[in-house]
Amino acid sequence: MDSRPRRPGYSRRAQYGLFATYVFTVAGVLVVAILLMLSRFDPLTFGSLRTTAAEVTTPVSSGLAWVSRNIRMIPQGVGDYFMVKQRNAGLRDQLAAQHQSIMEARGVMSENRRLRATLGLRQRSTAPIVTAHLVSSSASSTRRYAVLDAGSRRGVAMGQPVRGPDGLVGRVLEVGFHTARVLLITDPESLVPVRRAGDGLPAIVAGRGDGLLDIRAVAAGSAIIREGDLFVTSGIGGIFPPNIPVATAARSSRDVARGRATARADTFDFAIVEAPFVPAATNLGEPPR
Repeated sequence: MDSRPRRPGYSRRAQYGLFATYVFTVAGVLVVAILLMLSRFDPLTFGSLRTTAAEVTTPVSSGLAWVSRNIRMIPQGVGDYFMVKQRNAGLRDQLAAQHQSIMEARGVMSENRRLRATLGLRQRSTAPIVTAHLVSSSASSTRRYAVLDAGSRRGVAMGQPVRGPDGLVGRVLEVGFHTARVLLITDPESLVPVRRAGDGLPAIVAGRGDGLLDIRAVAAGSAIIREGDLFVTSGIGGIFPPNIPVATAARSSRDVARGRATARADTFDFAIVEAPFVPAATNLGEPPR
């Protein structure tokens, strides 16, 4: 049996591969030698070749660098994603807490406004009888009443005017020992003498039964009532003290205009019952002394 080592020439493919290796090696050595000679003896030509090689290889190098850079950024991008997600969750929790604080602050401000209005109501009242709680008020029927949790036991009597923080509410119609029934100015049976705050135009405010008012000028035929005009009690006829806000005109009209009450019984908790207003007596009939 032949034990001699087999030469690589036993395969034609192996022979071609070995030959190609020799050729590439020799060609590489020759190219390196030529480049070295050019760099030494012809620097200009060598510089041109180097520039051309750079122009050819730069796009490839840039692409490989971009791929490598993006691969390195993948872990950082994943970390940033989870960090941003965590921050967004924290911000949402913070916004929810701030929203709750804002709602609580609004509630406190609303309560402060109500208390200031009640305090102002006490300060503006000239002859208060009692400050009472408005238990209920009718808002759906044609008759408009309200109920106070104070009656004759606390000095409430029929005919006394009732006012809220924003203006006149009505007058006491019926009195019990612990409660009183108030006829609201929006009731069809209610009539209040008023004057326009700007120029003193005399008028009558009458209830309509639907929550609105009719403002009727006394000087019919020549009065123009404009939207937004404020009417206050005139004090004529007694009962209602002068200068209490009663109504504002809802639209412009001549002689008779639709109006809204400045004080709505369903928008506040407390009202003041006052002593009836008694106009100063005139002495025109007295003989001179």
